[in-house]
Parts: sequence; C-alpha cells; structure tokens
Amino acid sequence: MPGELKRLIDALRLTRNKLIKPAVLLAIETAMRRGELLNLTWDAVDFQSRTAHIPHTKTGYARTIPLTDQALEILEGLPRNDHRVLPLSAMALRLAWNRVRERAGMPDLHFHDLRHEAISRFAEMALTTVELSVISGHRDPRVRTH
Repeated sequence: MPGELKRLIDALRLTRNKLIKPAVLLAIETAMRRGELLNLTWDAVDFQSRTAHIPHTKTGYARTIPLTDQALEILEGLPRNDHRVLPLSAMALRLAWNRVRERAGMPDLHFHDLRHEAISRFAEMALTTVELSVISGHRDPRVRTH
C-alpha cells in the first residue's frame, strides 16, 4: 500500500473538512472501525498509557487498543471543542471518503480496507495472534488480516 498511501494522503490534503484526514490516518494507525472512530471520546483516550478504550464495538466486546506514536501525534493535533475526538456524522465521513478515494484514483478502496492495512502493520511488528486479536477485536484467530 505504500504507493497507494501516498496517493491517498495527497487526496486528503485537498479535503475541505479538516477532520477527514485525521479520521483516515487514525483508521490506518489503530485498526478502528468507522463507527468506533466516530464514537471515540476524549475521556476514552489515555495519553499516559498510550491507549484508547472502545466500550461499544461491532462484536459487543469492549477493547483497549494501543496508540502508535503517529496515532498520538494525530490526536494531539486535533481540537478539543467537542467530547468526541472526531465530531463528524457518519454521512459526512462517508461522502468525504467517497470524494477522497475518487480523487486518489482508487474508487474500489473501502474505508474498511484501512482497518486491514492497520492490522497488517501490527502483524509486521511481530505481535502475537492473541495481541492482534485484542487490538482488532476479532474473536476468532482464524480471521484473515490481509
């Protein structure tokens, strides 16, 4: 995804909504689902322990994920004028994402693909299957990460 990532970042630079780029980059850095990102609140982010707690997930099981240096940098650069980290509606993110991927020349790229990229990156850090499952929220270790 290196070449694709550059195209994506170039397209993100042209977005009018300044929260779209951090949303996309956080998805890549955390493996969080779109809904998890949109529901993330500042009180769930622990800068000291470098974690974000996600109490409500698609699977129904809360999880706490580690925050990379890049994720922390993204979070530190965001305004805190709302209790949510990314005060966006699902529709606003969806529409902006569609424009970004078209602008990047990647019409088949889905937001969920960013999650797969993140999990692959975590796997490259030599994390165990159990650690990857905790981060991703996969209950079954047979779930493919690529």
